[in-house]
Amino acid sequence: MGSTENILQFPSNRRKKLKKVLVAGGAGFLGSHLCESLLAADYDVICADDLSTGRIENIKHLLDLPHFTFRRHDIRSPLNVKVDAIFNFASPASPPAYQADPIGTLFTNIVGARNLLELARRRDATIIQASTSEVYGDPLISPQREDYLGNVNTTGPRACYDEGKRCAETQFFDFHRLYGLKIKVARIFNTYGPRMRPDDGRVVSNFIVQALRNAPITIYGSGLQTRSFCHVDDLVGGFMKLFHSSPDITGPINLGNPAELTVIDLAHRIVRLANSKSPVVHMLAAVDDPKQRRPDIGRAAAQLGWRPNIDIDNGLLATIDHFDQVLRHAAANN
Repeated sequence: MGSTENILQFPSNRRKKLKKVLVAGGAGFLGSHLCESLLAADYDVICADDLSTGRIENIKHLLDLPHFTFRRHDIRSPLNVKVDAIFNFASPASPPAYQADPIGTLFTNIVGARNLLELARRRDATIIQASTSEVYGDPLISPQREDYLGNVNTTGPRACYDEGKRCAETQFFDFHRLYGLKIKVARIFNTYGPRMRPDDGRVVSNFIVQALRNAPITIYGSGLQTRSFCHVDDLVGGFMKLFHSSPDITGPINLGNPAELTVIDLAHRIVRLANSKSPVVHMLAAVDDPKQRRPDIGRAAAQLGWRPNIDIDNGLLATIDHFDQVLRHAAANN
């Protein structure tokens, strides 16, 4: 997954009538990888994205493919297309992006989800929600299981995203109960890999860009807060398994890597892997920054047969290489 060569080698026995899949947010970091995976699995893919945080560069190599369609569209407005399945990946996901337009973020996750649910209901389509570990807030238990109800702040600067995703989950399960809609909900834990934006403000991209520039690695707080990092290929593999699972598997289901790292450990790993001379400096802690993030993936293992298998150092090396190419290209064009 992730290479153009793999995507272009479609199966020779492609079905005459393909299943059509809508990926809302398909030009984003995660959505673009999902589009590739669906194409490789022999689906017709419609990518809808307003390009507010997604980038056309992420799907440029797909635009001329016969079974891929791009539509620039904001899901806060209704969309009417013939589809058999819908993936909702449409939302800013990094704190700087969603805090830049908190009301817009909230409406994307509430009104946008409602519009996609109504589309799924009209088309009798399966709909899959990309939810988030942020629904657990700043957890008081670790690892986080799907039945943990969370420790959340409804009024803080991150609430537009956290509460928007929680409300989206509520709508999904209400549509399922009221109308028998075929739903699936996955909660994504920290994910990294190629096509992350260099300026997205997330910890992996921040540290890698700083390391490649030999600039100070900035840690907010003590650095003892923990995160669990899942490579994008593993995550998309989990979504594909969820998509193909039996209708009774609705979730919510955690998708992430249970290997836990402190943020300061991550910083030192990236400095070492990037052969960087960057010092590590500490800044004031961010508001509502969770102290622990670690998924319990027992449900994913039991119901989907899924576990991540990409080693953190190998995944970081590939991501560092990607960012190195992006930064070199940017420098050459300035």
